[in-house]
Amino acid sequence: MSMDNNLREEVTRLHAQVCSGLADTNRILILYTLSENSYNVSELSEILGLPQPTTSRQLKILRERGLVVAERDAQSVYYTLADRRVIQALDLLRAVLKDKLEAQAQLVQSHSEE
Repeated sequence: MSMDNNLREEVTRLHAQVCSGLADTNRILILYTLSENSYNVSELSEILGLPQPTTSRQLKILRERGLVVAERDAQSVYYTLADRRVIQALDLLRAVLKDKLEAQAQLVQSHSEE
């Protein structure tokens, strides 16, 4: 039984566009920050405590991957989430990680009680 080619293509596209965009802690933190409000680069840098060039570089990657949208407002460019479901997906992954860590902690505790 071979893997469905459509699934393979979809997963390849998912990895190239979404997963690679999420492969950096700062980019994920930017997405969570933008889930609360629209911000420009200076505001995001201040909120996250990152140098402005770092924030700009991460925003460029997020924009190229279609995870954020940039809108010009007079002098500034404001960034917003392209799709709120990305936050739902991140929250789901965090819940999986939390459950895994809790299971590991219980395993360690049960072994130490023996």
